[in-house]
Parts: sequence; C-alpha cells; structure tokens
Amino acid sequence: MLKLFLSSHGHFASGMKSSIDILSGSSDRLTVFDAYVNQENVADQLNAFYQTVKDDDQVILLSDLYGGSVNQQMYLFLNRPNTRLIAGVNLALVLELSIRDSISDEDLEKLVAQSREMLRIVKNNQDDTEESNTADDFF
Repeated sequence: MLKLFLSSHGHFASGMKSSIDILSGSSDRLTVFDAYVNQENVADQLNAFYQTVKDDDQVILLSDLYGGSVNQQMYLFLNRPNTRLIAGVNLALVLELSIRDSISDEDLEKLVAQSREMLRIVKNNQDDTEESNTADDFF
C-alpha cells in the first residue's frame, strides 16, 4: 500500500488534507503533521507514523519547502525501506498520490513533472498572446 506523510510549517499540511477530503473523500493513506504549531516535532511524528508502516508498504514523505527545517527532518528518514521524499508539494501532486495504491519511480517522476505544470500565471485572453486560457483549457 502507498502511504503518504505530509508535513509543513504551520497549518498548510492540514489545510491540504482538508482540500483533498473535499475533492476525493477522506484519504486514509495520507497522514499530516503541522509543524511549529505546538510542542510536537516532526521526528517524533515520523517515528509514530513508521510504526504503522508494513514491510511491503511504499512511503512517500511530502514537505512544503525544499531545504526547510521540516524537509531536513524528513531527509533523515530516507534510509527507511521503500521511502521517497518530495519537497515543494502542491495540491495537484498530493491529490493524485492520495488516490493511488502504489507508484513506480518512473510514474512518480512523471507525476512530479505534471504537478510543476499546474503552477502558472493565468492571464485573460486579451493579455495572453501565446496561449489561450479559455474555460476549455481548464477542463
């Protein structure tokens, strides 16, 4: 089974979980931790999370900011079996991961590339000479 652990500075992680629950229903694969909002810390939460991980589970750790303190703590868990770490996540990426049972390294690379495409400046048609941003482009 694919298990996800998302952590962030402040309430970004729980906010993302709330959005995912609205968009796809409650995801039991996604564990979240909001860092620096109380006395709990990322390392302790990760240790508790790994108590629920089975030998054949895939784990993807997700952090809000590459190089940030949350990401640095998660990096220390990359020695765990079947564990990967993605930094700088967005809703598109976490939503797609939360509905999967498993993922190959190749598919994960593609998914990260696709999630980068979701970050863009949206212009109205009058200002956009290179691309059209009509309603059809969003669907």
